Amino acid sequence: MTTSKQPAPLVGEDLIKKVKELEHLSKEAKAKACGYYTVTKNGIERVNMMKFLNALLDAENIELDSTTESKGRGGRSANYRVSVQSNGNLLIGSAYTHKMGCQPGDEFEIALGRRHIHLKKIEGEQEESVEEISQAS
Repeated sequence: MTTSKQPAPLVGEDLIKKVKELEHLSKEAKAKACGYYTVTKNGIERVNMMKFLNALLDAENIELDSTTESKGRGGRSANYRVSVQSNGNLLIGSAYTHKMGCQPGDEFEIALGRRHIHLKKIEGEQEESVEEISQAS
């Protein structure tokens, strides 16, 4: 029984370079040429596309898994819906304020519409112009 040792699969820059060289081939042929296949007991070669595609993602530094940027325990994710609490308050969660890059002390202008509420962040320049007007009067 002759056992031919399978080459180690390519990774990183070597993988990217090889895939670019073989751009005319199918995905399966590229995966096999880059070493992403196994030989079964019956001598059949099986291409492992999942390992190949994951290696490509890693080589390109593409992150598909979600990463939690918060320091807390995770909590709920933002679903862009809130409801009025029993005391009449609307609470906007930290998921939204983190996404907007809000810092403690940031101020917002509230604009009421017929069936909506707009929050507009008051920037530093606008605050200065309001202070100048009040000092002038």
